[in-house]
Amino acid sequence: MAKTLEGESRRAHRSFSILPLLPFFIFAGFFLLWPVIAVTIRSLQGNDGQWTISNYIAITHGSYRHAFFTSIKLALITATIGSLLGALFAYTVVKHAGAKLTSILDSISAVFANSGGVPLAFMFVASFGVEGLVTKALKSLGWDIYAGHFTIFSFTGVVMVYSFFQIPLMFLVFKPAISGLRKEWVEASTSLGASSLTYFRRVALPILTPPFVGAFFLLFSGGFSAYATARALTVGTVPLVPIIIGTLVDGNVVSDSANLGDALAVGMIIVAAVGMIGYIWAQRKAARWRS
Repeated sequence: MAKTLEGESRRAHRSFSILPLLPFFIFAGFFLLWPVIAVTIRSLQGNDGQWTISNYIAITHGSYRHAFFTSIKLALITATIGSLLGALFAYTVVKHAGAKLTSILDSISAVFANSGGVPLAFMFVASFGVEGLVTKALKSLGWDIYAGHFTIFSFTGVVMVYSFFQIPLMFLVFKPAISGLRKEWVEASTSLGASSLTYFRRVALPILTPPFVGAFFLLFSGGFSAYATARALTVGTVPLVPIIIGTLVDGNVVSDSANLGDALAVGMIIVAAVGMIGYIWAQRKAARWRS
């Protein structure tokens, strides 16, 4: 009898502890889970509502497949640039900057990391456009960046713009991992006769690798799914999946594939989910050093 009452008490306690989270579950289910389910269902339907996989067959060929390759390529390049430069910046700040300067850099990085859309595209056009301020300044120094094949409205231009917010995002995400390297580990390594290179290779690198990989996946997912900045900068001249989905949503629908945009969206969800799974895995690997 006592065990039965104890079990009921535990179940009641668990139910009560979950109750405050109910609004969050409702919010996440309505704005995250249900849209994903709805898009997936529509992607498996034809114009007349019949079940079909023709939409998925279409996105694996021609311009749609090319758009996926271009989007993944863009995400990989910008994530690599952002990870390497952001990690170097974070290491330099943690090791050499004071507390006041670090606080200022954190604030600036937070603003840059959340920049995007039309304002960011306009800023780069005003700076690196044909008549941009930076373009004119470089031309006065004898370097015409438009003498070759460069243009801010190309794939290279999108890489430049994305790197603008990827680098500070990496700085913000990776800096806590570098700050978490304890002085005791350096002292213990030195007392055992290890050089700085040995400490980095045997201690710091294994500890920093999981958070670095996790941050890389986070940047990859962000670079793959970004839409507004590339749309405003290139006006669709660079074939990216988010831009194509936006075009389909605006009403430019293929006559015999009304739900093609939904299939493209599901493809984006799968690619982004792979990146987020990698991020979660790396975060779990890194968590054991935080205790």
